[in-house]
Amino acid sequence: MKEGVQKINSWLANKNWKSFPFQENCWQAISNGKSGILNAPTGSGKTYAIWLGCLLPYLNNTRPFRKGIKIIWITPLRALSADIHSAMRSAVHELGLPWEIAMRTGDTDAKERQRQKRTPPDAMITTPESLHLLLSQKGAAKWFENLECVVADEWHELLGTKRGVQLELALSRLKSYAQPPADFTGQKRYLQIWGISATIANLEEAMDVLLGPNSKGEFVLSNIKKDIQVESILPDEIEKYPWAGHLGIKMMDKVLPIIEQSRTTLMFTNTRSQTEIWYQQLMEKAPHLAGLVAMHHGSLDSAIRNWVEDRLHQGKLKLVVCTSSLDLGVDFRPVETVIQVGSPKGISRFVQRAGRSGHRPGVPSKIYFLPTHSLELIEAAALRGAIENGLLEAKKPLSNCIDVLIQYLVTLAVGDGFEPNQTLQEVKSTYCYQLLENTEWSWVLQFLISGGESLGSYEEFSKIEPGVDGIFRVENKKIAMRHRLSMGTIVGDPILKVKYMTGGYLGTLEESFISLIKKGDVFWFAGRTLEYIQIKDLTVLVKRSKRKTNTVPRWMGGRMQLSSLLSELIRKKLEEAHNNECEDIELKQIAPLLIRQQTQSIIPDKSVLLIEKLKTKEGYHIFIFPFEGRFVHEILASIIAYRISQSQAISFSIAMNDYGFELLSDIPIPIEDALELDLFGEENMEEDLIHTINSTDLAKRRFRDIATIAGLIFQGYPGKNITFKHLHATSGILFDVFDEYDPDNLLLKQAREEVINLQIDKTRLIEAVRRINQQKIVVKNTLQPGPFAFPIMVDRLRDRLSSESIEERVAKLQAELEKL
Repeated sequence: MKEGVQKINSWLANKNWKSFPFQENCWQAISNGKSGILNAPTGSGKTYAIWLGCLLPYLNNTRPFRKGIKIIWITPLRALSADIHSAMRSAVHELGLPWEIAMRTGDTDAKERQRQKRTPPDAMITTPESLHLLLSQKGAAKWFENLECVVADEWHELLGTKRGVQLELALSRLKSYAQPPADFTGQKRYLQIWGISATIANLEEAMDVLLGPNSKGEFVLSNIKKDIQVESILPDEIEKYPWAGHLGIKMMDKVLPIIEQSRTTLMFTNTRSQTEIWYQQLMEKAPHLAGLVAMHHGSLDSAIRNWVEDRLHQGKLKLVVCTSSLDLGVDFRPVETVIQVGSPKGISRFVQRAGRSGHRPGVPSKIYFLPTHSLELIEAAALRGAIENGLLEAKKPLSNCIDVLIQYLVTLAVGDGFEPNQTLQEVKSTYCYQLLENTEWSWVLQFLISGGESLGSYEEFSKIEPGVDGIFRVENKKIAMRHRLSMGTIVGDPILKVKYMTGGYLGTLEESFISLIKKGDVFWFAGRTLEYIQIKDLTVLVKRSKRKTNTVPRWMGGRMQLSSLLSELIRKKLEEAHNNECEDIELKQIAPLLIRQQTQSIIPDKSVLLIEKLKTKEGYHIFIFPFEGRFVHEILASIIAYRISQSQAISFSIAMNDYGFELLSDIPIPIEDALELDLFGEENMEEDLIHTINSTDLAKRRFRDIATIAGLIFQGYPGKNITFKHLHATSGILFDVFDEYDPDNLLLKQAREEVINLQIDKTRLIEAVRRINQQKIVVKNTLQPGPFAFPIMVDRLRDRLSSESIEERVAKLQAELEKL
């Protein structure tokens, strides 16, 4: 190892770099045949820590060289591939190793894929989906036989997702395919697996998921502390009545100097729509930046995204407005500054985005927090405190995802096939399926062979056939082709390509948006004002327009969920405000709001649950403030409304945000009587939950995604996608058939469990209720909505149809309150 390390250190010295102890520890562990997880800050050299460790045996000449794929590098984002590819290729070239490094993603053309199949590269950067496509090819066992190591980059991004489950399953098969050559010492070697992450809290659990439960791995932890500097952009004036969305763009004059003073800035928004809006507004306010500002999100055409990434690397862009498409480990060295628009709702996400600036060892990362409403400054203070104390969220792993298992088995059957007993042992060696029962495995096999109890009469659902040699295969070429076109676990609204009438693609839009516009309508997309002409061959044809428009596409996906850890830290900041211990500049800035809240009601500390009562011309309001996040509040509000209605005939309108929820009725709400009857009692919580939500409707929506992943619904051929209406109808029919004729169907069971455990997050709901039951409940009568209540009222206004803009309606409401 010494000779190879000397070569590496000489190479690093030529670049004026020096290895860190954690990198050397990684090289040692990999050279010793270990698997494990590397946890180190963003920009500290994690890629080289793993990659150079993989190269060491060849630099030391201790391992025989065999042609074929040796290293697979998994990345969750295609945007990461080019950057990793460049780093890996430069290393092997400059260290004198004749290795070929290739990329294989959804953007790789068919010709290059065929070349890779014929002549495998030495190392490949790919995604979980593309890895499964490789497993589905004939001769996969031979293609992977020289595999030595699989690296899961940004492992935290895959952990707790079905894409992560995909990788677990792929690894279980690769362990049996891989037959890495022994070192010259004759010691037998096994497939090594390494995960890389900068932001993960539950490292031991993350190791179990990556390597399999009870597997032994090694943690390599860096002692480097990344200096992340958080600065909030503060409004000059704090409104008496804050509401979500009224700031942000209004503070453009404070944002532009930050952009001007930095060499390159990344501005992160939480949605693609916000990215489009901010780009549009920046071009209007700062036309002199034209040509220096770009936009990057997942719906833009790959050619546009690649152009933006290249210009970023070259330092030719002043600003890029982007979504999470750029918030992982891409190394854009010219980036000096990051601006986060609105709360990222999670600490890990905020740290990841901050790490895009100063992406070099020893260089601080600078991130500005731009609030979209005044109360978000509390979250800014909480985020800074979390970073200072090294707090990050844990990622909860998934278990028993039957839909992903079904897709995976068809993937194997499309390729070389699979032997059931061996494959069962492989599958049960993963974290996700460690508790899979034999009866469940038998059900899955029978479902794939015949379509199960209710679909046996339909040939298209009989996908695999057991051969005389005991190997299960897909013999039908149409089924095989459809499967290869449908692989993956990312399910969303069907998308349509957007193309100029004169040629040239811009990206993709979801069918749900296109269905709302008509010929001649103008909308803003990809930084251009476009006029909708028609849909032809499932392609949206457009032309440039000079007409102004405020219409921006909306994409499905919903709002980000406030993490439980950030919720807890927000409550702590409020307690500091309650105790007059505000040291954060953000809390000092919104002191007028906090004083107003304390005067009209109270600022609750951690031992108090605040309930506010209010009567307006709209009716009778109850505001409850658990500070647990919108998703928890949505369900909790429904349960509370249901329980109150059990003792009195009463109807409610419900609204919520991340801080609390509102119940509105046209008659007085007997909140005190309800509290006497244990309103927040944990007993019968699940039964009341089923009564308050349309669990069947939610399960049907969840089932659509599950059925698509499991291959029950074909989304169409390239350029000929099935419409969303058709997909929805098909999944609904299948759900009803299973519900009536096959109630023990495991996909049906999975849909109902995912609604409760993932969509509703029953565990977090129960934890919130238990915390409330340990608090003192304080009911305050107020004369008008206070700073905490007013934003919730505004969110209710958003859902009303009106010819007035939300700004006009809020202004009217504010004027009415000023008269009180």
